[in-house]
Amino acid sequence: MLELDDVNVKVGPQVLARNLSVALAPGEINVVIGPNGTGKTSLLRTLFGELPPAAGQIRLNGQAMPRHHLGPWRKQFGYMPQDTGLDLDLSVLEVVLMGKLDHLGMHVDDATLMEALEALRAVGLVALADRAVHSLSGGQRQMVLFAQVLLRAPRIMLLDEPVSALDLKHQVLLLDLLHRQTRKNGWITVVVLHDLNLAAQYGDRLVVLAHGTLQAFGTPADVLTAELVQRLYGVAVDVGHDRFGDPHIRPIRERSLHAVALQQEAA
Repeated sequence: MLELDDVNVKVGPQVLARNLSVALAPGEINVVIGPNGTGKTSLLRTLFGELPPAAGQIRLNGQAMPRHHLGPWRKQFGYMPQDTGLDLDLSVLEVVLMGKLDHLGMHVDDATLMEALEALRAVGLVALADRAVHSLSGGQRQMVLFAQVLLRAPRIMLLDEPVSALDLKHQVLLLDLLHRQTRKNGWITVVVLHDLNLAAQYGDRLVVLAHGTLQAFGTPADVLTAELVQRLYGVAVDVGHDRFGDPHIRPIRERSLHAVALQQEAA
């Protein structure tokens, strides 16, 4: 269990989120949503130990995050930031192997090599293993970085907008794979998404940040109401449900609102 107890998220002098208290369970995907600038990325960085919490405590299975010597804490995490930072003169396979940089010596054994190739096969890029990573598209680089964090075999997976550069096919591929691996390995997964429909489809729990506080924490069915979405984003929406019962968000275009108003006047 990953627990936040009255945690404040701070970047420089600015506190972006206050008094965050949630408990994140193994085997579940927790999707962080909210408007731009509400501290979603900073929350992941705080969990990883890049930013110290300004207040409160973070615990993993009852053990508090240390204030210093964070190496052992971070080794338990697979962290995929927004910026892939992959303008490197390395092959795709070499970048994936960096996922076990803490464990590799000068020699890569056959078992680790096969694990890296299997991670690339899982994301559909094994044919590009020898390609220079800087020659890939932005979406392909995201998939390479996901393969890298898969190889780490973490206890906690943190992903910051992992599908932002992906087409629909690869969005589904990555999120389906994340769902399977989270269930199979008992990961505690925290992922930032802007697409509310993907959040509803793949999230077991939603962590909703806005206005410096935790606005809601719960299942998509409980959290994603038309009222909440309009309050967060200032956009009128219809909330329906797909054939699996997941909420489906449909923005109401301004023209549609105008037509409704005219109909009401005519009535």
